[in-house]
Amino acid sequence: MKQWCRTSLVYGAGIAAMLAVGQSASAATARQPENILPTPQPSATPQAAPPPTITPAPVATPSPAPTPGPTPAPTPTTPTVLPVDEPVMVWTKGDAEALLTVIEGVGADGLISADYEPEKLRAAIAAGPGTALDAQASKAFAWLAEDMRDGRTRMDSRLQWFAVDTDVEKNTITSLMTAALASHDIAGTIVGLEPTHPDYAALKALLAATPKADKAARNLIRINLDRWRWLPREMGKYYLLTNLPEFQLRLTVDNSIIRSYKTVVGKPGKTATPNLAEQVEAVVFNPTWTVPQSIVVGEGLGARLAGNPRAAAREGYKVTKNKDGTYLVVQQPGDGNSLGRMKIDMPNPHAIYLHDTPSKALFNTPVRAYSHGCVRTERAVELGMTMAILGAGLTPEQAVQYNLSGKYTKVPMTKTFPVYLTYFTMATGIDGKMGKFADIYGRDVPVLASFAKPRAPWNGQRTSSEKVVKLDNPL
Repeated sequence: MKQWCRTSLVYGAGIAAMLAVGQSASAATARQPENILPTPQPSATPQAAPPPTITPAPVATPSPAPTPGPTPAPTPTTPTVLPVDEPVMVWTKGDAEALLTVIEGVGADGLISADYEPEKLRAAIAAGPGTALDAQASKAFAWLAEDMRDGRTRMDSRLQWFAVDTDVEKNTITSLMTAALASHDIAGTIVGLEPTHPDYAALKALLAATPKADKAARNLIRINLDRWRWLPREMGKYYLLTNLPEFQLRLTVDNSIIRSYKTVVGKPGKTATPNLAEQVEAVVFNPTWTVPQSIVVGEGLGARLAGNPRAAAREGYKVTKNKDGTYLVVQQPGDGNSLGRMKIDMPNPHAIYLHDTPSKALFNTPVRAYSHGCVRTERAVELGMTMAILGAGLTPEQAVQYNLSGKYTKVPMTKTFPVYLTYFTMATGIDGKMGKFADIYGRDVPVLASFAKPRAPWNGQRTSSEKVVKLDNPL
């Protein structure tokens, strides 16, 4: 307990300075991010300035109702299928020629020129302006813009991909084509769809430097370039990003790493961690954990603890018998809680979240795919306190206070804070070096296969059609 208290105080003392300075994994070369923290107000005691909306938990209730107060607006439900947007517009010969030039150069982005029928477009240009040129150029532009905006790989080849790319709404094909033809800047419009994350440019440079004879290396680069196009073009000012095969989480501001944390992710198979793009709703200090019925019933935990209240109290559980005879078992806050001392709440159908763990030893292993799907996070208390300061306006003193209280305390985010669970097998590591990462879930294979086939039409599908499985067991 004393060590935990000292650690919390050290975290609190260092967080504000760390965020203001904007450290990154490559401080010598990375641009320092803007300090976006509120200036802490001096106070006699940590209790002097109340935080934003804070929700304490009733002892046996894992998801307490929030007290009245400002809370983030709920994220609107995003449709899983959108109508295909491929308009036909009037093209001049000059604009069509510019489009042909762009198509012939798309190999630099890891795409395939033949997908966009350059020979048919060349023939239509030679025949002159008219309906044939309009139809062919419009189709080629739409296909290329779709792949630059959303990725070439269709959803049936993206295993466990549930991260919805919002670029579809921001940049419709109709609006893009209208702007391109009005400005006569076809190339600029297409380039403007490239992801802004530095890794995209780094992968393009690597692809350009890789000999064409090294097909395996080039294909690995190409599929990881495409994965960046599956995500929003702009990730946000500040966000969390974890690359599952790297077993690392990044706290990022302006695409620069502020802090990195080792992670333990889902075991291959049924408990593999899916790819998500969600919003952090809250950080939870001293969380409770509602034990899944697979353990309560399947392992007899509910009946055992209900028949031995002293054992339940000693082991840190609260047991409630429901009207139907089943048991609700809630593990109370404490050092032995399966979620540790911190939970990053990011509501999603898979019940995936980031959390602390009392089992720290696994962070010292090189391959860390051991969980039931949720992402165990090294130094999660530090991360949660930092996010409470950054995204909810707490002072470092308040963050320390709620951490040390030992009581369930939910701090809702008051700023948008995206979190991305990504999957890159070729990427820049936290050391700033481009490298390969093991394909722990076998997700490269279908993407490579899709690149070996002709381009499939986009059908408007936005997430994998695989069954959504709740992976809410942190053990």
